[in-house]
Amino acid sequence: MPDPSPTARTALKLDIVVIGAGQAGLSSAYHLKQLGLVPGRDFLVLDRAPQPGGAWQYRWPSLTLSTVNRVHDLPGLSFADSAGGDDSVMASVAVPHYFAAYEERFGLDVLRPATVNVVCDRGERLRVESDRGLFSARGIINATGTWEKPYIPDYPGRDSFRGRQLHTQQFRAAEDFAGQHVLVVGGGISAIQLLDQISRVTSTTWVTRTPPRFREGPFDQEAGRAAVKLVEDRVRAGLPPNSVVSVTGLPMTPAIEAMRERGVLERQEMFSEITPSGVRWADGHSLDVDVILWCTGFRSALDHLAPLQLREASGGITMTGRLATQVARDPRVHLVGYGPSASTIGANRAGAAATRELVEFLGVKASR
Repeated sequence: MPDPSPTARTALKLDIVVIGAGQAGLSSAYHLKQLGLVPGRDFLVLDRAPQPGGAWQYRWPSLTLSTVNRVHDLPGLSFADSAGGDDSVMASVAVPHYFAAYEERFGLDVLRPATVNVVCDRGERLRVESDRGLFSARGIINATGTWEKPYIPDYPGRDSFRGRQLHTQQFRAAEDFAGQHVLVVGGGISAIQLLDQISRVTSTTWVTRTPPRFREGPFDQEAGRAAVKLVEDRVRAGLPPNSVVSVTGLPMTPAIEAMRERGVLERQEMFSEITPSGVRWADGHSLDVDVILWCTGFRSALDHLAPLQLREASGGITMTGRLATQVARDPRVHLVGYGPSASTIGANRAGAAATRELVEFLGVKASR
């Protein structure tokens, strides 16, 4: 493979660059290889993380295989075989181990750590500038996910708060908050999980922007397809994708039932401002807290694609293609893990569709 280092004078030419080696990126790389493309020659995977595992390697220690929603298999290799059946193992250990085994099994040759700073249009090709060198590609599969873009809403007075503020991304252990009053903000599954843990060691208050919607009964395939369609319709219209929980609702699990019995799920409406000692609501009543934990989700990490001007005035990106992975404004770019494919099972399906569509669109010929 030619030298991709920052000192290389010319950009390494490839057909396709995959940016990100989480579930979506590895799925895409697998399918590119299945189509006959050779890693390092026809395509290359760049990953910002220092080791395999995508965002999973940064998850909090208490998130084990017994508490995580589900880790779906990557194509061609079972996660269960890799995990060994021990549900007490931390997800931040088990999933990176699985991803590392997957990369080795299929010879995907991920270049890491490699941070992509910017992608620019150079006529027939796209120029990918990274801290590991320059790359010239005919097409891009972007699979950077959301972990690098935590979202915290800008409420009045936020900078005046004298206590501690942190996002889900920074959470490590509930015991860190012992003896403090913690305000948990957010209505997603992560907010519920962390509220459960923290409420066992200290006092908590839970606030959400809208009333949480708990889902009774199993979430079957029909319900899943309906949820995905709602998100897909938005991105095909160029609108920003909604959060997953806004579509699926929260599953009423035994753990959540236990939280309800403990009185932990007494949700309050969203406050209107933050004070130096806590928060205040529109009716004037206030609450003193020591910690504000923002479980307010993430945004797609797409800043490096800004020069391509893919966004609409609405702030969203108009998507097309079989599974809504192809960018309408530039069909050479596929976003896998964006919108309807922002789930582990969705990323697998989207990786297969995106690679086939992009290879066909570019007219790429397999090297082997």
